[in-house]
Amino acid sequence: MKIWLRKLFVSLVAVMTLGLYIPQDPPEAEASGTETFREEMGLSKELSQQLTVEDLTDKAKEQTFTKLGPRIKEKVEEDMVEIIFPEIEAVIESCVDVGDVPVYEISESPAGGYGEKIFNLTNTRSGEELARFHVRRDLRPGEGYWFNFHYHVKEDGYENHHPLGEIYWDKNTPPKWMS
Repeated sequence: MKIWLRKLFVSLVAVMTLGLYIPQDPPEAEASGTETFREEMGLSKELSQQLTVEDLTDKAKEQTFTKLGPRIKEKVEEDMVEIIFPEIEAVIESCVDVGDVPVYEISESPAGGYGEKIFNLTNTRSGEELARFHVRRDLRPGEGYWFNFHYHVKEDGYENHHPLGEIYWDKNTPPKWMS
């Protein structure tokens, strides 16, 4: 519920600063009108960057649910929202340069079947992949199947697994991805 409240607040502030509401300057501020304009533009630019980071995380969520497919999504959606998505959002925010947000994109080709790939975060200007987000099925004896969400970063050559979280499935084999 907190996520929706935050999105609503950011959206309302963005609408108010994008021209639908124009506050009147007090008479004593007219002399420094240029400074006031610059301050308002700085705030508007900051909000548009936040909305762009939010757009990236929304796209990441969409790709993750595409990867899981409707059968898996139905069973684990609540855990995804509570456990995995906040971690994905934090990683995306840490990877992007806030001053240059519009040059990043989330790939749209998750691996089906048994592949691990969910999406990649790429700098479109340089063509460089910054992070690769994956999910793996782990079968633990006596426990059953778990979905292990993790990511890889370019700094370590995409070798190390950086955990995002795990979600329990069942003792029965989960369906293939995207089914």
